Amino acid sequence: MNTLRTLRDLLPEARKSHVAVPGFDCVSDVYVRTILDTAQEERSPVILMALGRDLAGRGINYIAGLVRAVAPCYDIPVVLHLDHATDIQSVCRAIDHGFSSVMFDGSSMPYQQNVDLSARTVELARPHGVSVEAELGCVAGSDLGGKRVGQTVLTEPDDVVAFVRATGVDALAVSIGTEHGVYAAAPKLDIERLQAIDAVSPVPLVMHGGSGTPEGQVREAIRHGITKFNVYADCRLALNAGFARSCELIRQRPDELPDGVFKPLVASLAAQVRAKIRLARAHAMLT
Repeated sequence: MNTLRTLRDLLPEARKSHVAVPGFDCVSDVYVRTILDTAQEERSPVILMALGRDLAGRGINYIAGLVRAVAPCYDIPVVLHLDHATDIQSVCRAIDHGFSSVMFDGSSMPYQQNVDLSARTVELARPHGVSVEAELGCVAGSDLGGKRVGQTVLTEPDDVVAFVRATGVDALAVSIGTEHGVYAAAPKLDIERLQAIDAVSPVPLVMHGGSGTPEGQVREAIRHGITKFNVYADCRLALNAGFARSCELIRQRPDELPDGVFKPLVASLAAQVRAKIRLARAHAMLT
């Protein structure tokens, strides 16, 4: 029977093979089932992530409970990952609800506070076998309303070893020119910086802001050390496009059954997920 895996289980091997495992933020059962079904078809490991806003109230019971219940139905590695926690209480709540991995995001905090709270996260997570991701530097971008948030601070290679040693994290998110949300203009990733970081990092590297980043640049980032890249905005846009087609279907056929109404929505999301999975392992497929 398949059980939830951790970043420690998947990312070191991905690093050796110069491939990545995509992480998809999930907001509902439609996301969970579509992502898992598509990953199963592609025979790919997958990281299902959840943000605090979607875990509020009983959201954590639904998302964590669903993923834990259905993971044994798939014979691919599945990670359940808390994305962008900024307080220790959220970390503890996720661990209590069976998440197999957590990210503490202290990227907007002073360096020492980021170190202290990331290390505290590791201290809390390790006894439960839960992996920990942290962020060094800061990936800025746009929130869900399109408002600019944060200020980009690129990761300094010279800080990486000391940060990992002081915190004990299992994976490190780095800032190399990506942004969260939808880009106003195409980014230009600092691959030379990434190479320098990868050369010294004791742990696998993570890229946030994977949506909208040109595929060629994503492939280069994976080739030079990125082992996990996060996707949300691209899936959200794909879902919206599918929803528009579903609405048109309802207008044309008001008596359409629910399974028919959901088909365009699921198909659009699945196509995006499949594309990201194939992008994540493009280097292995070429070699």
